[in-house]
Amino acid sequence: MWSLYDALISGIPSGLTVSAYNLGCRWTTVAAAGNVGIAHTTHGRGPDRLHDGPLTGMALRDAAALAKSWDFPEASLGVAAINAYYNTWDRARSLPGFKAADELRDDIGSRTEKNAFYAFRDEIEGKRVAIVGHFPHIEERIAPLCRLSILERTPSRGDYPDSACEYILPDQDYVFITGMTLVNKTLPRLLQICGDARVSLVGPTVPLAPILFAHGVDNLSGFVCTEPERVDETVRRGCSMEIFTGGRMVSIDALSAGGRSE
Repeated sequence: MWSLYDALISGIPSGLTVSAYNLGCRWTTVAAAGNVGIAHTTHGRGPDRLHDGPLTGMALRDAAALAKSWDFPEASLGVAAINAYYNTWDRARSLPGFKAADELRDDIGSRTEKNAFYAFRDEIEGKRVAIVGHFPHIEERIAPLCRLSILERTPSRGDYPDSACEYILPDQDYVFITGMTLVNKTLPRLLQICGDARVSLVGPTVPLAPILFAHGVDNLSGFVCTEPERVDETVRRGCSMEIFTGGRMVSIDALSAGGRSE
């Protein structure tokens, strides 16, 4: 079950160190080599932490290994460390199938337009679609187009509890999964039960790492921080959607990148 995590961690070269980090109430960031990785802060303390003391000066690969922690705030730091390596502008745009939101427009809507919900808008019409994680305004954007099921750990009206995933996901045509599942360790099992569905990982917590295509993922819809000052301000103020003003959403397709195929 750890093979996905081990692949992400081992792909980070030695010699990189953590220069700064911030564990905020909504977002967590880790900076290394001039890059900033982001993860959604997941709450829930585990029995033990893997590391005591500051992360500053720690090898980035070792910080990334904290993603395997059952202490979820610590795991949030680990995933942010993973993204500090993979989610950089130069690395992302070198991948085949790279698409990004327009950098010349400064509103949140335009900066998030290249997420998977837009990328697959035409494909999902009339299809069975499941979304793991209740994304903002998802009902207005997606529900009119398809047969939609939303699974959420703290369900709102109309949502299924996430425990329904074993029953719902195997019968879907498309499955969109929040990157937060990498933090809470549910992602490996979710990928196992998605059957023949086309799977996209969505959100700022998603590593833009092609190795994920070997684990059953078809599309990565993640986030690249291009304006660290804006991101830092968002984290310190406890804001949510404002995180997108500090970067751009990026979409990478496995087929274009020579990854997963049917």
